[in-house]
Amino acid sequence: MSNQPSPERSSKPSEILARITLQMASSLDRQVVLDTITQGLVEEIDAAFARIWLLGPGDLCADCYKAADCLNRSRCLHLEASAGLYTNLTGEYRRIPLGALKIGNIAQGSGPIFTNDVLGDDRLPNKQWMQDNGLHSFAGYPLKFRSELLGVIALFGRRPLSEAEFERLAVFANEAAIAIKNAQLFTEVERLKNRLQAENLYLREEIKLAHNFEEIIGESPGIKAVLRHVEQVAPTDSTVLIHGATGTGKELIARAIHNLSLRKDRPLVRVNCGAIPVNLVESELFGHEKGSFTGALQRRIGRFELADGGTIFLDEVGELPLDAQVKLLRVLQEREFERIGSGLSTKVNVRVIAATNRNLFEAVKAGLFRADLLYRLNVFPIEAPPLSARVSDIPLLVHHFLEKYSKKLSKGLDGVSQATMDRLMTYSWPGNIRELENVIERATILSHGPTLEIDDALLHPTVRSSLQQEETMEAVERAHILRVLQDVSWVVEGKQGAATRLDLHPNTLRSRMQKLGIKKPRLS
Repeated sequence: MSNQPSPERSSKPSEILARITLQMASSLDRQVVLDTITQGLVEEIDAAFARIWLLGPGDLCADCYKAADCLNRSRCLHLEASAGLYTNLTGEYRRIPLGALKIGNIAQGSGPIFTNDVLGDDRLPNKQWMQDNGLHSFAGYPLKFRSELLGVIALFGRRPLSEAEFERLAVFANEAAIAIKNAQLFTEVERLKNRLQAENLYLREEIKLAHNFEEIIGESPGIKAVLRHVEQVAPTDSTVLIHGATGTGKELIARAIHNLSLRKDRPLVRVNCGAIPVNLVESELFGHEKGSFTGALQRRIGRFELADGGTIFLDEVGELPLDAQVKLLRVLQEREFERIGSGLSTKVNVRVIAATNRNLFEAVKAGLFRADLLYRLNVFPIEAPPLSARVSDIPLLVHHFLEKYSKKLSKGLDGVSQATMDRLMTYSWPGNIRELENVIERATILSHGPTLEIDDALLHPTVRSSLQQEETMEAVERAHILRVLQDVSWVVEGKQGAATRLDLHPNTLRSRMQKLGIKKPRLS
C-alpha cells in the first residue's frame, strides 16, 4: 500500500467534508447527527473507524472498565456513536475518564492529536492492533461550542492524510460541535415542550376532579396533631406515608404538605395506584418510548418525569404489583428511572408522598409488599384519623358542606336542625368524611325548607343496602375465584394458572385470596 494519499481525495478535502457537513446539518435528531458524522468519515475519507464521545454524568462507575483511571466520578466521556470496524457502544471504551488515555487528554485540554505515523507515535498505544488492521493515520479533536466542551471526535485511517485534510478536519470538528449542540438544544426544547403539554393536560384533568373540600377543617385533638405533623415535615424533602381508612382525607393531607413545601410552585402529581391496570403500571409511572410495546404509538412521559421538581402523590400505594415496587424502590434510592424501551437512565428530583388504607406491615408478612420499599416510604408516617375519632369536628364539616352545596344547588339553606345535628353526631360514619359529604349533598337535593333535615330513613337504609350489596358481591367473587382455582388444581401462576384465567396479576390474585379467606385445602 502506498504511503501517499490519493491525489483525488487529497486535492479536495473541503469538498469531501462539506458533503458530510451538509448531511449532518439537515437533521435535528441528535443520534442521526452523530451517526451521520461517524459514518460519513468512514465512507468519505477511508477512515477505518470513527467515534464520538460526549460529556455526560458519571453513571456507570460500578462496572466501568476505566474506573481505576477516574479521579472525578461526577463526569466522564460517553461513547455515543461508532462506525467502521467497531459499531458496539458497550465495549471497553464506552466510558473514558477526563484526563485518561488519548481521548480523555484531548477533552481535558491537551489539544488535538493527529499523525500519519501511528506506529511511531508514543501517544498512541496498542501498536500490534494498529498494525494488524493496517492503520496509518489518527486524528482526534475536541468538540467545543464556544467555550463549552461537548466531547471528542476521533478517527483512525487506513491511509495517510494530507496536511490539508488534517486542517479541514479541525474546521469540521467545530462544525460538528455546532450541529451536535443544535441537536441537543432541539432535544431539550422538545423535552420541555412535551413536559409542558403533559403538565397542562394533567392540570386540566385535575381541575375536573371534585376534591372533598378545599381546606382541612377541624379543631379536634386528632386533626390538630395531623396539622402539627404537616407543618413539621412540609419544609423538608422527607418521604411521607399517610395511613388512614377510605374517606379520611389522605389526599388533602398530601396537598397541604405540598402547598407548605418549597416545591409548591411545581406540580403535585397524583397517581391512584389501585386504578391502573397491572400491565400499564410501569408505563404510567415511568413512561415509554414509541414502539416499545404493542400499542405504544407515541412517546409518553410518565408521572415521575411530570413531577420533576415537584411532588408525586402515590395514592393506594399498597396496590402496586411487586415488579413495579422494585422500580419504585430504585427511584427512591437512586433518584433515576428508565422509560420502557429507552435503556437510558433519567435523573429526577421528586418528593414522594404515599398513602394507603392497608396495613403494609401485614402485607409484608404475607409477601405482597416489599419490606425494603416500606422502610423507604415510612420515613415520616402520618395517621389520618377516622371521622368517628373526630366527633367534635362534625358540626364544622356539616356547615362547610351545607354552604358548599347550598350555593352549588341554589337551595338557599341557612342552617341545620338540632335533631339532624344530634343524629349526625351519633352516627358511626363507616365511610368517614366522604360519606358525610355525600349525605349532606343528598339531603340538600331533597330539602324543601330553609333548614336542612336528615332522618334515619335518609341515613341508615342507604348504608345497610350498600353493605348488603358489598357482602353479596364479595360472596360472588369468592365463589368465582374458588371455582377457577379448583378447575386448575389450585395452580396460581403460569399459562394454565388461575391468575391467567381470571386476567389478574398473580400477586393481585393472592391478595384477593387472602382478603376473601381462600386457602388451599390440605391433603388428608
